[in-house]
Amino acid sequence: MKVQYEATKIANKLILKIQGDLIGDDAGPKLVEMVSDTINEDIKICIIDLSQVRYISSSGIGVLITMLTKMRNAGGDVFLTSPSEHVKKLLIITKLNNIFTVYDSLDEALSGIA
Repeated sequence: MKVQYEATKIANKLILKIQGDLIGDDAGPKLVEMVSDTINEDIKICIIDLSQVRYISSSGIGVLITMLTKMRNAGGDVFLTSPSEHVKKLLIITKLNNIFTVYDSLDEALSGIA
């Protein structure tokens, strides 16, 4: 399933809702470019809603890490929300759960991030 995403900006935060399989195809560079554009607009928080993501490949993980690196280099951060059980296991296996802050829901992330 091809990745689709929807970007919304709320109170100086970029919220990315991703649907499908995050496999680092042509959507990967577009997502990274969107984060770069957001940094240029002086938005330093990116929340990625993974509730509709079924699968993440190693390339997809690379996309997430690139986005995180760009944000942190600009003094910002990337937060993940609502991962499925499968994605949650992947985050634990790859130890990405120690690198990213993961919230159970988008609402929890919005209220937990200053």
